[in-house]
Amino acid sequence: MSLSEFVVVASEAGGEGHSPWPYVIGGVVLLVALLLLAGLLAFAGGREHS
Repeated sequence: MSLSEFVVVASEAGGEGHSPWPYVIGGVVLLVALLLLAGLLAFAGGREHS
């Protein structure tokens, strides 16, 4: 399958209906980012810099 055929198939498949997957993936990425921020604040919050 050439690249142009793949693009046509992908564009036809993506146009059908509503998919919740972008929201699920976005939510997981947001959750991971918030967990990393909480970890950064928990471990670096008590350090003093002179």
